[in-house]
Amino acid sequence: MAELLTYVTTLSAALDLVALVVFIPWVLMTKKDATAAVAWCLVIVLLPLFGALLFWVFGYTHVGRPLSRVRRQRSAYRAKHPPRTQEAARGDEEDDDYATWSDLGRVARRVQAFPISQGNAVALYHDTRDAFASLLDAILRARHHVHLEFYILRSDPTTDALVAVLTKKAREGVEVRLLYDAMGCVQLRSRTLAPLREAGGRATAFLPLNPWRSRVQVNLRNHRKVVVVDGCVAFTGGMNVGDEYLGKDEYYGYWRDSFVRLEGPAAAGLQRVFAEDWDFATSEALNGDAYFPDLPRAGDSVVQVIASGPEQEVKSIREVYFAAILAARHHVWIASPYFVPDSGILDALRLARFRGVEVRLLTVLKPDHWLAYLAGRYYYTEVMEVGVEVYQYRKGMMHAKLLVADGRWAMVGSANMDNRSLHLSFEAGCVLHSPEDVAALEAQFRRDLKDAARLDADEFGRRPFLVRLTENACRLLSPLL
Repeated sequence: MAELLTYVTTLSAALDLVALVVFIPWVLMTKKDATAAVAWCLVIVLLPLFGALLFWVFGYTHVGRPLSRVRRQRSAYRAKHPPRTQEAARGDEEDDDYATWSDLGRVARRVQAFPISQGNAVALYHDTRDAFASLLDAILRARHHVHLEFYILRSDPTTDALVAVLTKKAREGVEVRLLYDAMGCVQLRSRTLAPLREAGGRATAFLPLNPWRSRVQVNLRNHRKVVVVDGCVAFTGGMNVGDEYLGKDEYYGYWRDSFVRLEGPAAAGLQRVFAEDWDFATSEALNGDAYFPDLPRAGDSVVQVIASGPEQEVKSIREVYFAAILAARHHVWIASPYFVPDSGILDALRLARFRGVEVRLLTVLKPDHWLAYLAGRYYYTEVMEVGVEVYQYRKGMMHAKLLVADGRWAMVGSANMDNRSLHLSFEAGCVLHSPEDVAALEAQFRRDLKDAARLDADEFGRRPFLVRLTENACRLLSPLL
């Protein structure tokens, strides 16, 4: 028995040494952020085998085959299939013809956002039931194709309703392409999509979870929510597809989200986002007038589509958020269910308060992801110390992702104010440059505050020691959240 114990101890020590020798250099070579590198090194030093396993699963800056393939595929697609529409082909010099608040339209272009697009019709949905009904109505009107991209699809009546409409259109000869994230839809049953596939529609997973062929990627997930109908009507926002997103789950109750319907030239940007993701997942290139038709003026809204992902050296959405916070002179209002900012965003929020800018954060009271929620509570203290107002939504689940600044600029999309969205996931959204659209978002934000409770900084500071200790522990994982 003693010999066995000695053998096990020796083997464990040897494996710990191997983990340290292999994984510490790997962390140092792949982590650009010093805080993340230190956090991972400490985890591996204190818990060598377990820490190494965690890094293997969650080591998101490992630019391996999946990320390299994304870059290579997108580059090849863009070279072979350049933008066809006049709006998508515009250059920076034409963007200068339209002045945007604090020149943020041109800033967004510098970090790979789509061109500023005039002449759009924008419909903003703050109730997911209305958004879902509008989505189904647009699909029913499709004549050539329907393209859908979601992070989560549930096997429940809500998804069944969507699949039924898509199946109907596929049987009518409409091309239906559905792209879903493999990790987000890990519980999606194959029989849920079977009717669509049998009708001739196509449904494909983004970065499939196949450990036999490649390392399972817990990060690098496609968190986008994009729908494009006939290349001329498009949707994006924070809403996934499932019963809870329509307020049918007793635990969450009412589901507050934001969704945008676009009609006009800006729709080509969201079509382009889908086309590149579909090309990566299936190697089927979508181009031509059928997918990118000439889009006439449909309204008076000025819109700029933006997409970001881990394959980018400069994270587009993160940089635009950062620029908007720094540009604000009167107020910055943020809605996000998960608030785990990186050091730069945190400094920008502090600096905004030092300049006298009103900063309000609207977030969840009843979370669906406890780790991110507890880490976020640590940062509530950080920002409340400088006067940021933090509100927790009481009516139900706050899932909207938006930022509005000075009544002149806003962004709505799929990206939360957290590291995962801003650095690790593929995201998409719409920058709204028209004061009328921004005013509509601000009016809804004010209504939301009536259904929220403001945190008192002094009272919050007196929460129990064990709660604060747990929040600090979760905060150590903030580079992953």
